[in-house]
Amino acid sequence: MIRRVVFLLPAGLAMLAGLDAALLLLGLPAPLTTDRLPDIHGMLLVLGFVGTVIALERAVALRTRLGFAAPALLGLGALTLLSPAPVRAGQILLIAGCGALIGVYVPLFRRSHDESVMIQALGAVLALGGAVLWAAGLPMADVLPWLAGFIVATIVGERLELARVVRLAPRTVNHLLALVACLMAAVTAALLWPGPGHALLGASVLALVAWLSVHDVARRTIRSSGLPRFMAGCLLAGYAWLAVAGGIWLLHGRTVEGFAYDAVIHSVFLGFTLSMIFAHAPVILPAVLRVRLPYHPVMIVPAVLLHASLALRVLVGDARQIEWARQVGGVLNITAVLLFVVVTVTSIVVASRRSPTPRHPAASPSLTPAATVAP
Repeated sequence: MIRRVVFLLPAGLAMLAGLDAALLLLGLPAPLTTDRLPDIHGMLLVLGFVGTVIALERAVALRTRLGFAAPALLGLGALTLLSPAPVRAGQILLIAGCGALIGVYVPLFRRSHDESVMIQALGAVLALGGAVLWAAGLPMADVLPWLAGFIVATIVGERLELARVVRLAPRTVNHLLALVACLMAAVTAALLWPGPGHALLGASVLALVAWLSVHDVARRTIRSSGLPRFMAGCLLAGYAWLAVAGGIWLLHGRTVEGFAYDAVIHSVFLGFTLSMIFAHAPVILPAVLRVRLPYHPVMIVPAVLLHASLALRVLVGDARQIEWARQVGGVLNITAVLLFVVVTVTSIVVASRRSPTPRHPAASPSLTPAATVAP
């Protein structure tokens, strides 16, 4: 367990630094203030934090030492960005980490020949593209679709694995593959032809949300209880926020700054991404770290706070251009994330004292074992 925790430490530091930068971007006091933090905010959270966590889970699933190069490089890249070292050094490490993540998916796909793994590998390709574009000096507004595509494709691939619990028809799976191909094309088009490209990106995202809303097992498990219901609630709420981002891209086009930019970024990376993390943490952390993390209803509190505060920020602050609502919502967003961390760590500590740590099998090729949420 300790060895794997070492890989998570840089991700945790990237998350904390990203939250600190969020306060600065909101125009509020923050514990740490540097000129660099606001500029690296997005990369810290998407590749430094989320990317490292995804890469670690994939490395555990691969079960080879070489696979751990991906989380190591991404985590080291995040630490380098936070250090006095040149930003270029951190950018190179992030590029190397994304390349290594693609390398992890190759043997995973050879092992299973599963479409869900292929979709996640395509997401890693988008992550690599985003890292390269950022290193090339493109503005974050142009890098944003690549990072969003990375997260969306990764989650969609994982949810496909679970959707097969209900025995999807081959034609349905082919429809999803076509939608992912459209997403890849839209991300590229958004860079080359921003106007129609972002409209296509919004349409692709909305189509993926529609597919997930119809075929995800969360539609069934929301009627259950305990952990399956908690996970389903987080998933469905996350899909709703992804639809908000898709709608903004479709109707507004390319967002560069201001309230629309704030709304689309945080709908994707807070409402969708963090909701997915909240949903899967009770399953992923035990599998990856070999610890006990029993579900407790208190986990609902930070999840509800996350979505309520995001509604205040996006639907009131951004939609009506009310600065205080955006700031209050942003502070509560940060509070929700930190509260979830506290609840998770406390649950692990309490569970470890009550009973010995079990030996978990390596993580499955999907982000969440299907048996956990099967109806």
